Amino acid sequence: MSGLLAFYYPLLKTAHIVSVIAWMAGLLYLPRLFVYHCDAPLGSDRSEVFKTMERRLHRAIMTPAMLASWAFGLALAGANPGLLDTVWLPAKLALVVALTGMHGAMGRWRRDFAADRNRRSARFYRVANEVPTALMIAVVALAVIEPF
Repeated sequence: MSGLLAFYYPLLKTAHIVSVIAWMAGLLYLPRLFVYHCDAPLGSDRSEVFKTMERRLHRAIMTPAMLASWAFGLALAGANPGLLDTVWLPAKLALVVALTGMHGAMGRWRRDFAADRNRRSARFYRVANEVPTALMIAVVALAVIEPF
């Protein structure tokens, strides 16, 4: 690693970890908001508050954090080309693609709530809330253990 890259690599890694934490916080919290939103009567003040909370969380925190996670993660991979020869990195990226898919699904669900057309149950969102957790555990395990 060149001197300049050696200096910036820990900063990239720090930015990546911070952005992943912010993204994961949203991925873990938004489905909980959906669970509670299911119990709010349509058109009620409580429902409108949930719509605002969900929109702000998704647009102002989760989406920028997801984009930053991808940008910093790809920058780290580009700065360390040896990672591209590993097996665990493509596996990790596949899991991150799945997290990105969950992010997109949550965006669709949020838009359904915003338009008062949610047709899913609170139980659905409780189960959906477990998916990012399982994916996160697998991503962290791959990144830390590098099993293959």
